[in-house]
Amino acid sequence: MTMSIHDMEKQKGLKKIIGGSAYGNMIEWFDYATYGYLATIIASVFFAPGDSTAALLNTFAIFALSFLVRPIGGLIWGYYGDRIGRKKVLVLTICLMTLSTFTIGLIPSYGTIGILAPFLLLACRVIQGFSASGEYAGASLMIAEHAPREKRGLLVSIIPASTAAGMLLGASAAAILEFTLSTQALHSWGWRIPFLLSLPLGIIGLYIRLKMEDSTVFNEMRKETSTVEQLGPIEGIRKNGRKIIIAMGVICLNAVGFYIILTYMPTYLSTVLGFDRLQSTLTTIFTLLTYVIMLPMVGKLTDKVGRKPVLLTACVLFVLFTYSIFVLMAMGGIYTILSMILLGAILACNDGVLATFLSEMFPTEVRYSGFALSFNTGNALFGGTAPYIATFLIVFTGNDFAPAFYLMAGAIIACIALFKTKESFNISLSEVDNQHKSEDSPIEKNTAGL
Repeated sequence: MTMSIHDMEKQKGLKKIIGGSAYGNMIEWFDYATYGYLATIIASVFFAPGDSTAALLNTFAIFALSFLVRPIGGLIWGYYGDRIGRKKVLVLTICLMTLSTFTIGLIPSYGTIGILAPFLLLACRVIQGFSASGEYAGASLMIAEHAPREKRGLLVSIIPASTAAGMLLGASAAAILEFTLSTQALHSWGWRIPFLLSLPLGIIGLYIRLKMEDSTVFNEMRKETSTVEQLGPIEGIRKNGRKIIIAMGVICLNAVGFYIILTYMPTYLSTVLGFDRLQSTLTTIFTLLTYVIMLPMVGKLTDKVGRKPVLLTACVLFVLFTYSIFVLMAMGGIYTILSMILLGAILACNDGVLATFLSEMFPTEVRYSGFALSFNTGNALFGGTAPYIATFLIVFTGNDFAPAFYLMAGAIIACIALFKTKESFNISLSEVDNQHKSEDSPIEKNTAGL
């Protein structure tokens, strides 16, 4: 059947939305993740020499502190994303991330400016965290609100895939630098290259995002509320507080898993298990490749069987097999690669559907706020602290496999929260709005009590 001009324009517009959201998100997370992959080098550059363990803990402490601003960022970006539009917020977030990342590449070392170096690093990381707090939710919603409902799971899964692609670029850049540069060159100037690259990459992302448009469902919501006072951020939280708390629980597995498996793992392999630094980074690249490939497959599956069955399966797999996988990982060689691939595959079962699930949990008028606040608060509590807690647990318990228990705990919390949610696939986002209005209706509430 020949496609009509209207359908062709709609499809073209959808491709533009997917491209702008995914590319911009990929660049943001390339910027954000580079810090994790170069953590041991950053520790030696920005902190006083002597105690390498203390320097590494300080580096991860800055990593964790940058997450404290994310709930605040989620509240602010979410409010304005629901008020002025998703596109404008996404334009602002990519500008902030690009400038703060570029600036990290310009900060002098501890040997040059002393204690000022880690403080400047912290300031840039806080700005990065503030930017990231509006990015993932906004990019996911741009696609979710434009996508046909029968393909929403597949298309929204492109956002976590682009996140992983950005991290893959960061890991690849770190591996290339470690392979081609001497230790002295890497520590003196080589580590700065990925941070400086953020400027040209960010400019390209900004150009693409300026061509995007907000969705029909968002514009219709704005028309409906144009003559009515729009919900303020506090009122929006109050009305949707229960859903936000439940969403934070669901997010727990993603937060812990993402930052343990995809960010902290190169450091764990090299500093705890004693593997070669380059080997550790290359092993993580295999994990990211598995993760990226599986995410769209998981997204497509959820369009057929639902969101909750897949999310619950991921929780069960983490609880049952994580510790055994960590034991396998320590054996080295092909066993390490296999264990990392398994962890990436199980995590993809959760992350391939999470963004879609969160998009469907909240009505349009507070969708950005609910998604951003719950996602960023969950990540601040469980994700930003993950590398630090993992390192602390190993030191405190003397068990090299202690991070596995943190992953298992995250899966249990997510599983409990999921039982408090409803299945959401195969309904339009307009139906989500109608369901929310019915839940808020005094008549509906009174009838429910009869």
